[in-house]
Amino acid sequence: MPMRLLIVDDSPALRKALRATLDSHDDWQVCGEASNGREGIEKAQQLKPDLIVLDLAMPVMNGLEAAHELTRLLPSVPLVMYTSYETTHLKREVLSAGVRAIVSKHEPAEVLVSSIHALLIPVS
Repeated sequence: MPMRLLIVDDSPALRKALRATLDSHDDWQVCGEASNGREGIEKAQQLKPDLIVLDLAMPVMNGLEAAHELTRLLPSVPLVMYTSYETTHLKREVLSAGVRAIVSKHEPAEVLVSSIHALLIPVS
């Protein structure tokens, strides 16, 4: 059974590209998409994904606020912050919110894929 991934990003074009990239892996399936943090929280509670890819800068509720709430509601679900914004302060804030990996949108897609893969490998 494939691992279920939720994409939360306000850009429809980026969600489409991410879906294509992530769905190309046989052991993963994108189970849903959301366009802001609040919608992402609702979808995560409904869909129970195995991992959430979360943008930082979104309308309604940003990724940092959503990460705090998602960590509280679904503490076992890994969060990957996929963002264009990178500062040391931001990284500390995001990691303290429960995000397990931060990947720059400026990196090749393989970096995101590797981060997701590392978080989905069962610990023995």
